[in-house]
Amino acid sequence: MTTAEPAETVDLRADHLIRDPFAAFADLRERAPLARATIPGVEPFWIAVRYQDVRTVLSDPRFVNDVNAVDGPVPDHLTADRPAADGPAPDGTATPVPVHRTEQVWRARGMPPECAQYLRAGVFAADGARHRRMRGLVHPAFTAGAVERLRPRIERLAEEYARALPDHADPDGVVDLVAHFAYPLPVTVICELLGIPESDRPQWRRWSSYLGRGAGPGLDEALRAMVAAARSLVELRRGEPADDLLSRLAAAEGDSLAPVETVSLILNLVVAGHETTATLIGNGTAALLAHPEQLELLRADPGRLPAAVDELMRWCGPTIGGVPRYATEDLTLAGTLVRRGEAVMPILAGANHDPRAYAEPDRLDICRASTPDRAGHHEAHLGFGHGTHRCLGAVLAHQEAVVAFETLLRTYPELALAVGPEAVERGPNPAAWHLAALPVRLGPQAPARAAAAG
Repeated sequence: MTTAEPAETVDLRADHLIRDPFAAFADLRERAPLARATIPGVEPFWIAVRYQDVRTVLSDPRFVNDVNAVDGPVPDHLTADRPAADGPAPDGTATPVPVHRTEQVWRARGMPPECAQYLRAGVFAADGARHRRMRGLVHPAFTAGAVERLRPRIERLAEEYARALPDHADPDGVVDLVAHFAYPLPVTVICELLGIPESDRPQWRRWSSYLGRGAGPGLDEALRAMVAAARSLVELRRGEPADDLLSRLAAAEGDSLAPVETVSLILNLVVAGHETTATLIGNGTAALLAHPEQLELLRADPGRLPAAVDELMRWCGPTIGGVPRYATEDLTLAGTLVRRGEAVMPILAGANHDPRAYAEPDRLDICRASTPDRAGHHEAHLGFGHGTHRCLGAVLAHQEAVVAFETLLRTYPELALAVGPEAVERGPNPAAWHLAALPVRLGPQAPARAAAAG
């Protein structure tokens, strides 16, 4: 039976959701697979938590990322006063315009009004031809072949960062693996791929860390600084082109890209290109160290690593909820009426632990991805999304994680948590499942491989 209203309303900032989203959404998944969600400063929206419903939201063409792609008059539930940075209408009044839920979230977190245009112009808020145009400009750098050619460089970087870890240990021999390995590796890779000068990279990492936290002091300054720096880099590459993505984007500006789209793509690539990968490396290392039987399987057979990364992406992936998508017509989802123009956020953490898709979903099993799931898929997790908006950098992120885990486990055979698994500190961002820090004891360092030493 189709119902117009759900039985549940969920505060996504609730402590129990931030503390253990997998358990909290498991409970909700059975009571209300489609629920109403609230965040301070944001209009209510739907959340889908079951695997099949999330796949539908991510792949059904009746759902779009761009609120402006909803045909017909703007529904009342989608309008808000025009942002101040956009100025008043010609008659001096504030004109109702559709506002993306993601934009409302970022405004509530402290995003400067003038930066909203870069959010609206980004690839995450695009559909159809505009999405294909923007994605197509950068996709060649993220194909399986291009990523495989990057592997030797990723391996050298991972070796360097791993070997340097003792230099960052405190007097008790404890080192933060997040700060000194999980983050530096992917941020260096994406900055090199883009062509961001080495001297600028520490600053870009600091700026993007504010976005990873999701809110708090410094976010507005970081966003303004990133926009200005991106614009300067485009101008630099316009005059001094090189073999990098920045040069490709600078050459496309004015033809295939509007200036606001160029800046937006750079921000998307830098932040998305390292934040989720760093989180996966941190989360995954913590999970393996807390599950010694799984760790031993990997130590005995490193060839299991590709499947293990998929299982870790499913079990403790970095993204709790994906980008909200909008219904282009009235439709039924999970037995509930979703009206044209209403937003539905896919909850990946709920879908990836759904027992309808996975046997014993709350059990970490690095051998799981090597055999088909109940639907017959070998890589059915939704950690990288699904459909046309599936993560552009999924292949790169997967390879970076494989290399990172292989390097850590080989270099430090006695690597261990320095605190109990329950004491590992999580970050405060309700949209992400990430570690604030990962204190570990390294143990003796194994000899370097001959290839890496050379």
